[in-house]
Amino acid sequence: MSNKMYRVQIGEDARLYEEGTTYRTIAEEYQKEYKDDIVLVVVNNKLQELFRTLKSDCTLRFETTSGTIGHRTYQRSMSLMLVKAVYDAAGHEAIDKVRIHFSVSKGFYCTIDGRISLDQAFLDKVEARMHEMVDMDMPLNKRSVRTDEAIELFRQHGMHDKERLFHYRRVSKVNIYSMNEFEDYHYGYMVPSAGYLKYFKLYLYDEGFVIQMPAQSAPKEVPEFEPQNKLFHVLKESVQWGDMQGIETVGAFNEKVAKNDVHDVVLVQEALQEKKIAEIATQIAARPELKFILIAGPSSSGKTTFSHRLSIQLRANGLTPHPIAMDNYFVEREENPKDETGAYDFECLEAVDVALFNQHLKELLAGKEVVLPTFNFVTGHKEYGSKTKKLGPNDVLVIEGIHCLNPKLTESLADENKFKIYISALTQLNIDEHNRIPTTDGRLIRRLVRDARTRGSSAQRTIRMWESVRRGEERYIFPFQEEADVMFNSALIYELAVLKIHVEPLLFGIERDCPEYLEAKRLLKFLDYFVGIGSENVPTNSLLREFIGGGCFKV
Repeated sequence: MSNKMYRVQIGEDARLYEEGTTYRTIAEEYQKEYKDDIVLVVVNNKLQELFRTLKSDCTLRFETTSGTIGHRTYQRSMSLMLVKAVYDAAGHEAIDKVRIHFSVSKGFYCTIDGRISLDQAFLDKVEARMHEMVDMDMPLNKRSVRTDEAIELFRQHGMHDKERLFHYRRVSKVNIYSMNEFEDYHYGYMVPSAGYLKYFKLYLYDEGFVIQMPAQSAPKEVPEFEPQNKLFHVLKESVQWGDMQGIETVGAFNEKVAKNDVHDVVLVQEALQEKKIAEIATQIAARPELKFILIAGPSSSGKTTFSHRLSIQLRANGLTPHPIAMDNYFVEREENPKDETGAYDFECLEAVDVALFNQHLKELLAGKEVVLPTFNFVTGHKEYGSKTKKLGPNDVLVIEGIHCLNPKLTESLADENKFKIYISALTQLNIDEHNRIPTTDGRLIRRLVRDARTRGSSAQRTIRMWESVRRGEERYIFPFQEEADVMFNSALIYELAVLKIHVEPLLFGIERDCPEYLEAKRLLKFLDYFVGIGSENVPTNSLLREFIGGGCFKV
């Protein structure tokens, strides 16, 4: 080894290390100062894996499993180890395909196609093999090959989704990860060895199984598996629809674009969403006692356009819908709770005048005329003018807000008068069999495009705020999603190919020295998997128009 020494700045600490020292060696020296495992390093604002070596003076910081980047790295590395363990437990010749589909509880739902019985005994065998690999600290090796070599390699491995994917990649090299003889492709960086992957549990579920992993907030604890059956069945239905259309993965979608079949894909997907909205409206119309339609969902789910389209279908069923804006029911500013930083917390339930909201809904239900408030965001007070509301026999109120599924919001109203809808963009398309597209990525990309278009907000600012938005969703929306009477998936199988063209210039605008650069770079790499399509393919009433503009609804 060379005797050349380099200066490494870590926070306030500066140390000298010999050229060729691995970042893993440096991380192990500092690990005792961190509660959670260090899994990656950021060297001069560039993300690096721990097996990489020191080549110059640098500033270095660590990414642990309690951060978003580190948590994703843990999940991704676990996926590789899981698939390897399935092949080891069954024998390679017995497995046709292992698919990692989507997030369930705090893990991933997976299925296996092959000549095996997926029962508890087999799952125990897979789990035991995974623990064996952890105990052995089996290395995760990485090599870079030419794209045409990767295509041939995955053809030989029978991983045809990856073979197809790389036909549409413009990069000249592909990174291949391996554990012993098992080779796979994974989008994003990995831990250096299986010893980092101690925390997991496998559960049989539905036609497959779930690998349960720690939450980002508690990286060394595997929570109990809590099935979310309503959400699961919406996600499963979306996967089945994609499979029926022959669009299981991004590679398959790109093939449709390349063969000029995308117009039909768009029309069929839009027709499917309209059919779902019509079915929801028919359900509501069949129950004359329903007066309050409550809609909730996380950021960038398309709630506004969904409400418009639902209202049209309700009218087609003989009902008269009226929107009620929850924003007009904020408490007076001086009564608004504050968060731990002393800033006003506008997202908590206590920021809503629940008592007045319930009083008005009860009076409307009783046939009374009610003077509705308008909240003045400048003065921080509700104002009352001539805006009145009275419900006729066929009238329904369409109410949209983050707390709409929380029973406490409408606690004084009888359940028979309420119909609750949960809407989210539940991405049904994955990069390939083993690389899922997180729902949050789809929503973040939607929000980046919309914020730039409607609020003049930079991509840097939107990314900076995203963690705070996500915390609010985890606290106020997701715990109540199973309260919904129906769930609606607003994701469109083609949308990322459209959004790509709008969002790439925004992401390229983030400077390398900004904290948000790493996330921008990750999203750009992710979008590179898609062949882009123009927005002229998107109908004017599409939910996607809420984000890219040009829609027929006033939003």
